[in-house]
Order: sequence, then C-alpha cells, then structure tokens
Amino acid sequence: MLIGELARRAGVGERLLRYYERMGLIHSERRANGYREYDDPTVETVRRIRALLAAGLPTRIIRQVLPCTLDEAALRPCPGVLTSLRDQLNVLDQRAADLETARRILRQTIAATENPQT
Repeated sequence: MLIGELARRAGVGERLLRYYERMGLIHSERRANGYREYDDPTVETVRRIRALLAAGLPTRIIRQVLPCTLDEAALRPCPGVLTSLRDQLNVLDQRAADLETARRILRQTIAATENPQT
C-alpha cells in the first residue's frame, strides 16, 4: 500500500509516517518511481508505536521495544527491554514529582496573592 493508504488506515498523517521511517520504526520498499510501498502489517506497527508513545516512551526506546511487542500492551522477553522500560518509568516518576512541586508552589503563590497579609 502507498503512504496515503497507510496514513488513512492507521489514522495518522503522512508526515508522521515519514518521521517514523526516518527513526527506523517502520520500513518501506521503494517502487521504481520512488514511491514508498508498505506491507499490511505496518498498520498494526503504527498503532503499536502510537500506543507506546501514549505510554510516554520516546522513539529511541520504542525502536528497542517494538520488535518485542505482541500487541499494544504486551511484550515478550527481549534482552535489555525491561531495564529500558524501568528507566523510563523512573524518568516519568521524577517528572511527575517535579510537576507536583510546581503545582504546590503555584497554589501557594495564588493563595498568597488572594489573601495578602496586611
């Protein structure tokens, strides 16, 4: 299938598909006229990529995890994948803690502004 058909079936833009290809997440064959041709399983691959991105994984980790995916949420054991996922979870936990600190400070600032001490 051509890139337009893949985009339609996977529910993403053609530009995003070209990006995924540059990142090594999907692959195509080139026709004689230079057009990209994708096989049918690429639709599911794109859906898996989208699910992994929604889970907060960057493309560099998705490139490592993708060959180990069974479906959108299941993985088979692959060397190093569990470590990468745990590392990414730690990054997200730290980001969440930083956001919570920022929220607390913002709430305090708003409260102090609404109720100034005189």
